[in-house]
Amino acid sequence: MSRGTDVKTRSGSTLRGRPMLYTRYAADQAIWNTPAKRTWTLALVLLVLALPFLISRDLTSLLSTVFVFAIAGIGLNLVTGYAGQVSLGHAFFMGLGAYTAAVFGGSRDADVVGFGLDMAIWLPMAGIVPALVGLAVAPLAARVRGLYLAILTLGLVFIGEHMFKEARSITGGAGIGRAPAEPVLFGSDLRDRYHVFGVILSQEAVLYFVCFAIFVVLAIAARNLTRSKIGRAFAAVRDRDIAAAVMGVSLFRTKTLAFTISSFYAGIAGALLVLIIGRITPTNWNLFLSIEFLAVILIGGIATISGTILGAIFVVLIPRLVSDLAAQIPYISTTPGTGFITVFQLQTILFGALIILFLVLEPRGLYGLWIRVRNYWKAWPFSY
Repeated sequence: MSRGTDVKTRSGSTLRGRPMLYTRYAADQAIWNTPAKRTWTLALVLLVLALPFLISRDLTSLLSTVFVFAIAGIGLNLVTGYAGQVSLGHAFFMGLGAYTAAVFGGSRDADVVGFGLDMAIWLPMAGIVPALVGLAVAPLAARVRGLYLAILTLGLVFIGEHMFKEARSITGGAGIGRAPAEPVLFGSDLRDRYHVFGVILSQEAVLYFVCFAIFVVLAIAARNLTRSKIGRAFAAVRDRDIAAAVMGVSLFRTKTLAFTISSFYAGIAGALLVLIIGRITPTNWNLFLSIEFLAVILIGGIATISGTILGAIFVVLIPRLVSDLAAQIPYISTTPGTGFITVFQLQTILFGALIILFLVLEPRGLYGLWIRVRNYWKAWPFSY
């Protein structure tokens, strides 16, 4: 339903209509369907572009991690939030994407394989290979649901962790690991310093802008996917799969597509994440990483792209905040074996408690809280 602000008459004159009236579904379902959304989006984009010039290099890397977590969270939300298929195997697909990127884009030495290809090749391959594996696993996952599906995907994490430790020519082996892919895009090394409007960009700032650009492309693609026929099929399978099948929605094809797309996003995120952390080891891709991404979508908001972004910001920045406050809070230690509780244990407890609280009190997460605040001010001073 399109907005009725400008209505053409037969004489060619324009009539001013109701500002929020839509006459076409395409306009009603548009991503930026109100002036407020367009204004706020533009302001946020300008702020994001300016941040690397205003903050330190370590905070710039932290915000790059936010973009990567948002990409992986969007992928998990597509299969879990939109399609209703609970997955605990996200860490496996991220690791697969990271090692695919390292093989295609890393340098060869005596211990590991590397082809030294450009980022324009190894980054898409980092998504395609996990997507193909997800396509192979999907027929098994499509046969089960609920708790059984969660256990099946959980098994992928343990199988993957064992495979990563044993495939030494690809991963470098347990405790050793390997260097990530070379960040060379179209022949330009992203580790160099670049001059932009007289300002020297650090390596962290360059990687920040690359991660942001990839995040924007994948986030818009996911948002458009959820508005399409495929997205409506995801929602139908999630809400009532039997009714969806009666209406002609193929459960097998829909679930398979959801797993494949989700695995693609996870692989891209894994390849970008190792560029930030600097080295890959098989122990990085464990169950706790999968739980972190469950926290991203549960705290941010199920079945919403905006909520996933909020959840990624929360999950990435809260550990940094806890670490900074650890010195001010008694009985909290930054090193294992000292103090009553370590920072890592506190982070784990905090994530678990927040997941429980949001599931019980606000199932739509931070996005649901934002909707409540927005509706309150839109209706103020009325309570209805």
